[in-house]
Amino acid sequence: MTIGVRHDDLRKRNRAMVIAAVRRGGQPSRTEIATATALSHSTISTISSDLIDEGILAQLKTGETAALKRGRPQVALDLDPRAASVVSMVLSLNALSAALIDYTGKAIAHDISRPATLTMADGELCDHVISAVRRLMERAPPGHGPVLRITMAVQGITDSSARRLMWSPITPHSEIAFADALETAFGIPVTVENDCNMIAVALRGREPDRYRDNFFTILLSNGIGMGLVLRGELFTGSHSSGGEFGHMIHVPNGALCRCGRRGCIEAYAGNYAIYRHARGDGEHALPVADIDDGTMLAMAAAARDHDGREREAFQRAGEAIGFGLGSLFALFDPAPVAIVGLGTSAFDVIEPTMREAIARTAGGQHNAAISFDLEPDEIPLIREGCARQALTFVDQEIFARGAAAAPVRSEEVV
Repeated sequence: MTIGVRHDDLRKRNRAMVIAAVRRGGQPSRTEIATATALSHSTISTISSDLIDEGILAQLKTGETAALKRGRPQVALDLDPRAASVVSMVLSLNALSAALIDYTGKAIAHDISRPATLTMADGELCDHVISAVRRLMERAPPGHGPVLRITMAVQGITDSSARRLMWSPITPHSEIAFADALETAFGIPVTVENDCNMIAVALRGREPDRYRDNFFTILLSNGIGMGLVLRGELFTGSHSSGGEFGHMIHVPNGALCRCGRRGCIEAYAGNYAIYRHARGDGEHALPVADIDDGTMLAMAAAARDHDGREREAFQRAGEAIGFGLGSLFALFDPAPVAIVGLGTSAFDVIEPTMREAIARTAGGQHNAAISFDLEPDEIPLIREGCARQALTFVDQEIFARGAAAAPVRSEEVV
């Protein structure tokens, strides 16, 4: 049976391929785009001309190319920064970071605030997020493109449709409809994403050769999170954002976790768990809401220097993470792992017991093939992942559809 492809669908697909090739190609020529997409030169010429006329792509003038290329000079193409803009937001414990991103991916305005997330009412927290976006718009430079997408990352569990924060340790409230509140305020499509998922999106964009088909990102911070990419697709659950590695059970009925359950990996490997053990507090002591970076770095230094509770606390953390990872490797085979966050500062202390634990699981047969990359600062990665997610939506769902779907550029449009 032959299945026909509608002309409009084919056109949309081809336009999306050209835009994607320019976005990742570093100011490519039409010939380089043809090589990357396998589209004909005539198709590339027609589509690129349309995209230039629509203000989506820009043709660089002589001397503007980013790098000298051998052979006969060819005209390079780039994304037009004024074609559109998106908002990238990261909400974490007592902190909100927002950035306005132009169509090339460059941040053109910033807003940083310190909401008291643990004590604010849910409506108050929504209002704070809305106010941050308004301040961001006020700081936008003249001539910026219309804002076509807002992507907000939060620490915690979001629903599978990327609309609500279902649960988070940063607030006592659940089922917070951030997307509805922002869309009502600004009339712009919004998604609410898990922060670790956005780390995975950012890493795949930065290093597509390493982070491509299957890989894990593990966040070691006050909480323990995971982003998971399988067969090139970001994994999300049918009801939630999925990938709640930190709340897999390590010891049944074990240490108290921030989520209220007992025995989670996070209850042994989160900053508060390491701090709790290093102080000699019992496993059922209430988790401390936040541990400052200086305290964690000092405990890591003590763990390197001498035997004691600090070293034991980090070793227990490594063991909990290792057993969790070993179980994952038993299911998915070895895959690249990025360890992200302040916990990387103590990775030399954590890694030995982590690898020992992996070796004791079914996934341990792959231990020699498992490698770890370290990324100490998660916030830039989360913000970058949000921007990439938002810009991909604009590329594929707005501009790839053609001029009829593209908005009219206006400095008045937010």
